[in-house]
Amino acid sequence: MGKGGKSHEETKSGEDENMAAWLVGLNTLKIQPFKLPPLGPHDARVRMKAVGICGSDVHYLKTMRCADFVVKEPMVIGHECAGIIEEVGSEVKNLVPGDRVALEPGISCWRCDLCKDGRYNLCPEMKFFATPPVHGSLAHQVVHPADLCFKLPDNVSLEEGAMCEPLSVGVHACRRANIGPETNVLVMGAGPIGLVTMMAARAFGAPRIVIVDVDDNRLSVAKNLGADGIVKVSTNMQDVAEEVERICKAMGGGVDVSFDCAGFNKTMSTALSATCAGGRVCLVGMGHHEMTVPLTPAAARYLF
Repeated sequence: MGKGGKSHEETKSGEDENMAAWLVGLNTLKIQPFKLPPLGPHDARVRMKAVGICGSDVHYLKTMRCADFVVKEPMVIGHECAGIIEEVGSEVKNLVPGDRVALEPGISCWRCDLCKDGRYNLCPEMKFFATPPVHGSLAHQVVHPADLCFKLPDNVSLEEGAMCEPLSVGVHACRRANIGPETNVLVMGAGPIGLVTMMAARAFGAPRIVIVDVDDNRLSVAKNLGADGIVKVSTNMQDVAEEVERICKAMGGGVDVSFDCAGFNKTMSTALSATCAGGRVCLVGMGHHEMTVPLTPAAARYLF
């Protein structure tokens, strides 16, 4: 498997055991040994202090797959992480033991055209924590390229450091959608990714943000975090038209950009219907593997 360590079956008896959370079957996690690879000259050994549980981890736990990635053998989960440097390789100059760091979970090739173009997240050779067949970081320690370990300021906790990865999803979505002071934003889904996308949109200058969900508790959290409007919706596709009216009323104007942070037929259909002509719709969540949505009416209104 991947950079972070080796299969527990390769651990020799008598060695200090590095333990990790292994997904060994459907709805089955076990704490088992996780052997670290040798420390390379450009690597760092990091003691994990905070690891978030992502929706992808839950997908793997419940179905043994996420999108086209299928778990075929035991795998360590977790990729939203921060920790403390324990040891660095001989060529590492920017880190020392004791440094608090957030880890970029994706190791790209650094050589292909996409990497050279700055879009390393699309690298065809990407090795990403807890994405089969690569092990994750929900372990006592991992070994990782040092240049993918980023020092945390003193005013950022390790737990907040672990949230840098999901926050980056919201930041990237706002960059792709060109959010600014002139864009009213609709967010479909008030889960963790919906919330960080909402907060990123606010930081990018969005003047008004409405967030939608089926759950009152999530909407309450969104309101406390700064949503200008909240709209509770159903899971019934027949309610889309009526819910779009309530969304537009809550917005108090046109929806310039919609983020679908759930990724279901109904959420994408609602986003496409609620967004004003010439607006933008950005798919962020990955709920359904395939979706049936009203693309022709959206194209007629010049959505992109």
